[in-house]
Amino acid sequence: MLQARPDAHVFFFDEGRFGFKPTTGRRWARKGERPIVVVRPGYQNFYVYTAVSPMTGEEVSLFLPWVNTSMMNLFLAYLGQALGERQCVLVMDQAGWHVSEGLKPPSNIELIFLPPYSPELNPVERLWQRLKRHSLRNRCHQDLEAIMDAVQDCLRSATPTFLRTLCRCSYLLQ
Repeated sequence: MLQARPDAHVFFFDEGRFGFKPTTGRRWARKGERPIVVVRPGYQNFYVYTAVSPMTGEEVSLFLPWVNTSMMNLFLAYLGQALGERQCVLVMDQAGWHVSEGLKPPSNIELIFLPPYSPELNPVERLWQRLKRHSLRNRCHQDLEAIMDAVQDCLRSATPTFLRTLCRCSYLLQ
């Protein structure tokens, strides 16, 4: 399929949930002292919709409040605009709102779906792990806005070179 579209840029897509779900992990402490991590549990959250090109390291993200077909259409329109005249093959999982009949991808975006239950094939999953590890773990944010800022800062610090390395797909190179 991808060989038939040599002019198209390949992007992988996924959405990640971020919010007041505490994430704790290892941290340094003096010998004999038990480290204390203050967290603020809660139920508020938001989603980061992201498409990443493992070939170029280009990334397009949008923070949205829910996961559903209308939010997905917003992201696809945003991605279509960001691409300009370029053609794109967007690879993603088969979540219900990804395969919905109400989905309206722009003319410059072609959708390809990964096999069911195969998150390991989507390199954007590695980006979520990094964002959660570097912006949320062992931190106590005052409000949802502070969490959004932390995630956005971490996402902005990811250079194209870093994203190419993180989201490398050996199965695309064959």
